[in-house]
Amino acid sequence: MKNFILSILLIFGFSSTISSQVKGDAVSIGTNYTINSKILDQDREIQIYIPDSYTTSKEEYPVLYILDGQRFFTNGVAIQKSLKAPLEIPEMIVVGINSSRSLRRTLYGDEHTKFTSFIKNEVIQFIDSNYRTSKERLIFGWEAAAYYISEMILEEEDLFSGAIITDGGLASEEIVQSFQSDKIIYLYIANSKRDIYYIASTEEFNKRLKKYNPKNLKWKYELFNDEVHQTMPHLAMYKGIQYYYHNYPSLIFENIPAYVNAGGIPYLKSFAKERAKRFGGDGTIDNATKDRLIWLAENHDNFKYFSFFMEEFKDVLSTKRYASAYWQNRFGQFYLKYKDYKNAIKFFEAGIKKYPNTNFDPAMKKGLKAAQNNK
Repeated sequence: MKNFILSILLIFGFSSTISSQVKGDAVSIGTNYTINSKILDQDREIQIYIPDSYTTSKEEYPVLYILDGQRFFTNGVAIQKSLKAPLEIPEMIVVGINSSRSLRRTLYGDEHTKFTSFIKNEVIQFIDSNYRTSKERLIFGWEAAAYYISEMILEEEDLFSGAIITDGGLASEEIVQSFQSDKIIYLYIANSKRDIYYIASTEEFNKRLKKYNPKNLKWKYELFNDEVHQTMPHLAMYKGIQYYYHNYPSLIFENIPAYVNAGGIPYLKSFAKERAKRFGGDGTIDNATKDRLIWLAENHDNFKYFSFFMEEFKDVLSTKRYASAYWQNRFGQFYLKYKDYKNAIKFFEAGIKKYPNTNFDPAMKKGLKAAQNNK
């Protein structure tokens, strides 16, 4: 018994020591605000996340609005982090609009007009007045919110540039047929056949969109039949953001045939121009795409396309990425392997001269000698 009590005292003593040595700080991913809504005649809570770069930049940011923020706000922030913004998607301000369980169906249903006015004239106005926004807006909704967004996005053409809905959604034929917009609006719909309560409506929505094919509405409907009603939202938000920003990231191909089948250089140029129209830039093929194609040809041991890309994209070889003995040796060895001794000598000599006394020095000197002897 004495030993037991002694053990307990030692454990508590050890725990106290750890507690006194470790300092914890709260983790924060955003700020909570309360809007006193005159439109809804009630206080409404919203959550706001700003990107890491916001305080050190002068950039304007797109905004992702998330209905039922009390449930899905953290999902939007997590996707920002996991997609490594701004590489795969741009950095975004994320806004969660909280709703109580008792008000969800009322505000998304019978009082949807009032709720839209609240979003437009109070929430968006607050965000645009207090943050640097690009006026590019996306909105996400699940279940009851999906039905609300389905019609709102088609009726309020200038309010959002894209919408993501899951586990629900349906707009009347009149609304679908009468949709008109001077700009392209993106709509992403996701569901699962295992969501037996809401799959019928999304299937019908899909049919109506196919039937009328509204001009300037770009839409996509996907099924993820391994998921259920409760597991769909995060996946749908992730896939929906990817769909909206489908031409934002640099191109990458799984193999050379995929590059050829896509259309080759003409396709790259067309993609770059379309990308620049949406997101800015000079409309030329970006360096990341050039890098990836050079590496793809080398990794797949395709010397024909490697030679082509090295010549076609020779400008990228002068960038900082390739300023090392590693790359000079790597390219030199690949040229040597395929008996292109002229180019092998060029890269080996450049590597030895610019980056002497590195770990690659012996390999470059050996490669240079072999190329010179066989030239």
